[in-house]
Amino acid sequence: MEQAKQGDTVKVHYTGKLENGTVFDTSRNRHPLQFTIGRGQVIAGFEQAVVGMNTGESKTTTVPVDQAYGPRRQNMIITMERSQLPPDLNPNIGQRLELTQMDDQRVLVTVTGITTTTLTLDANHPLAEKNLTFDIELVGIV
Repeated sequence: MEQAKQGDTVKVHYTGKLENGTVFDTSRNRHPLQFTIGRGQVIAGFEQAVVGMNTGESKTTTVPVDQAYGPRRQNMIITMERSQLPPDLNPNIGQRLELTQMDDQRVLVTVTGITTTTLTLDANHPLAEKNLTFDIELVGIV
């Protein structure tokens, strides 16, 4: 059987879980995830877990914070004036918003605080600072 290696394009089914067992994502109810090993299209620890797997093989692996979405960074939490938002926007705690920066790059943020005049927005990935466990099945090497 062929083993997955750097440069291979692979298809995998996966289920991602938090340390408490809560499932945060799965491909089981849709098409397998396809990516090329070594291109950084998925988190490093997930990619490394697939290397060496045979087609049809399944495994469970835990990806530590530093090989997943990294630690929470305080400099990615900002407070902005509500007057900078569209007047018809009524955000809620936990809501995800897409902001356009001055360099025209878009960034996803989560609303973490609301006052009458300000919003606190967190641009950290929602899974930052978490160890992640994945059940992975290598469906095929393309």
